[in-house]
Order: sequence, then C-alpha cells, then structure tokens
Amino acid sequence: MAPRPTWQGHLKLSLVTCPVALYTATSSASHISFHLINPETNNRIRMVTTDPDTGPVERSSLVKGYEVSKDEYVLFDDADFEKVRLESTRTISIDKFVDEDEIDRLYWDDPFYVVPEKGAGVEAFAVIRDAMKSAGKIALGQLVLRGRERQLALEVRDKGLIAYTLRPHEEVREADDYFDDIPTVKADKDMVEIASRIIAQKEAEFDPKDFTDRYDTALREMVKAKQKGQGVVEAPEPDDTNVIDLMEALRNSLKGGPAAKASPKKTTAKKPAPKAPAKKATAKKKAA
Repeated sequence: MAPRPTWQGHLKLSLVTCPVALYTATSSASHISFHLINPETNNRIRMVTTDPDTGPVERSSLVKGYEVSKDEYVLFDDADFEKVRLESTRTISIDKFVDEDEIDRLYWDDPFYVVPEKGAGVEAFAVIRDAMKSAGKIALGQLVLRGRERQLALEVRDKGLIAYTLRPHEEVREADDYFDDIPTVKADKDMVEIASRIIAQKEAEFDPKDFTDRYDTALREMVKAKQKGQGVVEAPEPDDTNVIDLMEALRNSLKGGPAAKASPKKTTAKKPAPKAPAKKATAKKKAA
C-alpha cells in the first residue's frame, strides 16, 4: 500500500506551475517502542483528556487556546486556522537559487520526496526539475506545513526532487555561546601528525547500512529473554577511556593496539607476611 502524502499542492517557478505531493523521506517504524503498563494488573495505561472541573471530555470537542495571561486564553477552532490563507499554504513558490555550501548544515532539517501528480502537470514538473539540474543550484521556497510556515531547500534527486525543511534562524543557537569557553591549546605537531595517519587508516566511503543501533538490538534481545522467562543479561561496562599518556595512546592507536593507561608507580618489594590459615565461611540463611 502506497504511503499517504504529507502535503498536496503546487510547485511554482515564475509562471510555470504543476501539482505535486510531498512524502516523508524517513520512517521511524523500525524503532522499538514501549507502552506504559500498570504492573499490578498488566493493563496498558490509557491517557484520558480530562477537564479538572467536569471530568473526562471527548477529544473531538476540544479547541486550541493561546495563553495571553495567567489562565486567560484566546480560543481557535479548525475554521479559524483555515482562514489564515497564505500562498505557501497550497503552493511551493521557488523564490531564489543558492549554492549548496551557502546553507550551514545546522539549518538542514527533515527531508521530503517531491513527486508530480499524475496528469498534464508531469511535463511542467520535468521542465522545472531539468532547469534546476542545469543550474546546479539549491532552490529556496516556503511552505505551510504542520501548522507553521517553513523555508524549503529543494534539490534534484533522480526523476524527482528532495525538499528539506530549513530551521529558522531564531531556532539555531550560536556556537560561540558554547565554544568560547574552550581553552586555547596549541596541539603538539607530532601528535597531530600521528592522529592524521590514524584518520587516513580509517578513511572509507559512507554507507548508512554499515550502522546498526546496538542499543535497540540489546533491548530486543532483552524482550526475547523476558518472553522466555529467562534472566536478563546485563550489557558489559564499556572500557575505561581515561587515557593518561596521550602520545603513547596515539602510537598504540596507529598500531591498532589498546590505549595506554596510567603506569603503576615503582615500589620497593616487601617480603610477604606469612598467610594465616583460611577460615571456612559459614553461609547465612537469608530471611524470608
């Protein structure tokens, strides 16, 4: 069964328009998820919309409210939202073209597949797509999506387009607020050279299939164990990463060996004292 489109409308480049649909390009269906359960009854907890004065209410009868002061709201129903009619509600209008590297990666957000609707508009879509491909640029436009107007970055992908929502400037935090407190350190040239050789050893092509969510896998194994009534095996503690000798750690990394740990201090060997005979431990019975 084909997925339902997230949005349907028109793509517009100057006077050329065509009907298109947007489909989410990612899915979280493979993620493991849990429900809230009452351990006393094993019943799944249901969230009930409740008015503190009158009790449970039907969700379908509710409206949205914007709080203008303490416990004072301006109410909006679906009809009110329908009255906010911007061109970008039903049309992605391409306003400008920029180079891809002009858009900071912090601004890139969710991807969507842009697909032409079947019919006469397919030719117009092909014209826009091929013109964008010839320009070699990223197209910028706006779209009202999920109750907000978002800026879009569109690029050609095979026979279609990919539209990425871009985060607005006010949502992106300034890096200086976090990086200014990092101490200024002049890295040792020899250490940097060794680290560069380690990077060269690990150079590879990106393949998203190489990544597996080991945490998700461990949870699924735990689910299987609990289903069978088996004891749950805890994951081992990660190796200590407290590297004391940085240069030695770099050299060992280059060789593929373990990281260097703190060297034990030399002490004068003492003659061991005679061992006392071991006493047998008496097992204590646990209280019921």
